[in-house]
Amino acid sequence: MTEPGMTEPGVPEPGVTRLLGRFVADVSAAVPLVALWAHGSLALGDFQPGRSDLDLVALVGTVPTEARRERLRALHQQLFAEAPFADKLHCTYLPRQGVADAARSHPTWALGEWFERPVSPVGRRELTTGALVLTGPSPADELPGVSDAELTAFIRRDLRDYWLPVTAEPDLWLRDVWVDAAMLTFARASVTLRDGRLITKREALDELRAQGAPAAVTDDIHRRRYGAADGPGTEQWLHQRGELAREFVRAGIEASTESPRRPPEPA
Repeated sequence: MTEPGMTEPGVPEPGVTRLLGRFVADVSAAVPLVALWAHGSLALGDFQPGRSDLDLVALVGTVPTEARRERLRALHQQLFAEAPFADKLHCTYLPRQGVADAARSHPTWALGEWFERPVSPVGRRELTTGALVLTGPSPADELPGVSDAELTAFIRRDLRDYWLPVTAEPDLWLRDVWVDAAMLTFARASVTLRDGRLITKREALDELRAQGAPAAVTDDIHRRRYGAADGPGTEQWLHQRGELAREFVRAGIEASTESPRRPPEPA
């Protein structure tokens, strides 16, 4: 088992290590656990305790029954209430016999809720090229590979069909979570579409700067992720930041997906 919970490669974060150790034991008691893998920031060496999500995929021996789903839901709710960092823990339960179907949705706990979603081609590429194996076999031995064409097609659809409509919802852009997610997702997508690489959020900030993103917005994201945890900004700043980020992401998506430019929104 690779040492989990790192602030940088090879350096353990004790609170996260304890949480993941408890989680492995609890999930093993609730379902037939084959493997547990981490991807995203924790696997890529860009994990920031208390700020980064813990993105996990549990490979299980069978499709969880309703009784087992209830057990898992209760497990997550208890962790959420008791354990430091558990509010950031997200886990999708992938049945071993369903690993080949990238479009199939699976039971998932994230953001304090229980729902279903697929393990996307981006997640699968992250898993097969650089996962942190918490227990069990490597995802490279269990998951089919993701082709460059499949990865590119998924990213273009995600930008066009999900993130572009989000840019028509100005109220969302008053919140840190939407500004950060949209800006960093767009930057990471840009690099993957350009040269096939998956990058960290820290590298995504460099990409945003290279693309000429508004410096005030990128500095704000960097400060909240890597620097001092400031309180909420003024209402004027939140509106200004939201408009700057929204316009940048919308223009970038339209250019990268060759979407036609929409007419200006009415004042």
